[in-house]
Amino acid sequence: MSVEDALEFEAVILGGGVVLFPSDTVYGLACSPRDADAIGRLYALKGRAPEKAAAVMFFSLDAALAALAELGERTIAAMRALMPGAVTLLLENPQHRYPLACAGDPATLGVRVVDVPVLRGVGVPVLQSSANHSGEADARTLAAVAPAIRAGAELVIDGGELPGVPSTVVDLRRYERDADWSIVRQGLVESEAVAGRLDGNE
Repeated sequence: MSVEDALEFEAVILGGGVVLFPSDTVYGLACSPRDADAIGRLYALKGRAPEKAAAVMFFSLDAALAALAELGERTIAAMRALMPGAVTLLLENPQHRYPLACAGDPATLGVRVVDVPVLRGVGVPVLQSSANHSGEADARTLAAVAPAIRAGAELVIDGGELPGVPSTVVDLRRYERDADWSIVRQGLVESEAVAGRLDGNE
């Protein structure tokens, strides 16, 4: 992705649009995490219930840490051990940042940090969700994304074939206090790999 492409991605997000893009796991949909109308459109494309939370994705770890300045040292160390990568982290959110993404649980924030070649240089965070109708299979290729979802996005980026397995969701909400963590959803990163990275972090 060129600098011009990254600027187009950002312009669509900041303009209230929806982007269909390749992550490091499956194809996803992205919009501004601060734009209620854009989030409503993204959820409608998927048929996702509005009360369900979605993760906020950053395209560099430094950007995520800068946006979440209140995080404790232990949590920051865990993020550095696990990110970027195919994990979604559930973090404590005492400042209630990105409340539209958190839906009914503003005290919890889901965070993703990806390193995807075609997205390097994107400087804005996005609310993201997989590019499939709720309950249906994740899309490994752009062709596997439903035509209605492709047609509903203002920008479509083809990243070729992806792993096709969603991110592993790791709950770190108690990690700062007592180093407690758990796997909420097993995905592309095996639990043993998560444990190994976090054990090496202690």
